[in-house]
Amino acid sequence: MSDTTTDLLPLDTPARAPLLRAAAPRESTSRVIADALREAIIDGTLAPGAPLRQDAIARHFSVSAIPVREALRLLETEGWAKVAVHKGATVAPLSADEAREIYEIRSALESLAIGLAIPKHTAATLRECAALGRAAEREADPSLYVARNAAFHMSLYAPAARPQLEDLIRVLHRRGERYLRLKFGLPSYKGESDDEHTELLDAVRRRDVPAAQALVVAHLLGTGELLHRFLTERAQAEAALASQPKPRGRPPRATTGS
Repeated sequence: MSDTTTDLLPLDTPARAPLLRAAAPRESTSRVIADALREAIIDGTLAPGAPLRQDAIARHFSVSAIPVREALRLLETEGWAKVAVHKGATVAPLSADEAREIYEIRSALESLAIGLAIPKHTAATLRECAALGRAAEREADPSLYVARNAAFHMSLYAPAARPQLEDLIRVLHRRGERYLRLKFGLPSYKGESDDEHTELLDAVRRRDVPAAQALVVAHLLGTGELLHRFLTERAQAEAALASQPKPRGRPPRATTGS
């Protein structure tokens, strides 16, 4: 998405949600702002490298600069924003290494979660998993697919009853959302992913812990490697294009008097 800045959020128009209450604690105000900006980054409204202008954000939310600065610091610690002295904040760029690392960590955590969950699955929980898997398979909209994909994965792990583990996995799902959306532009991704989900659910139904763990690890590591390769090749292509000399304009044609 080109030329996307916080001026186009649009931050100069009234927010669709009610404006923040004047009496809201500063901490909750900064978190509301951070949540809104994070959503805009995830859905592509704010593109990588887009400036996050404090004054525009403050006007949009009808707040002072203080909670905006706190929100930007929070987004920086989470990896969503880059803040440079004297230059302000920008949306963090997409990183091939970050994408791969997110899926590497997910593979370890989700392998643990599915191993803990399988012995506790019931007929009812398996029916829910199957329904969520079908919903993801039918979904063609990238934004909705990302949510349905996450719901399917989390349903596989829910019977484990490990809330801290689930929270960590959810955080990584959120961090990986804008990378997962890229896969929709890659050939055959959707069909392959749906097939892998079917295999994974079959292993859970059989209560085959080693097979389910191996499948979830392969599924997630494969996604990470695919995204790493795609982003690396795209960065190389962009660098090569930027290094090409710009064509010079033709000199003006000489004119003669009549």
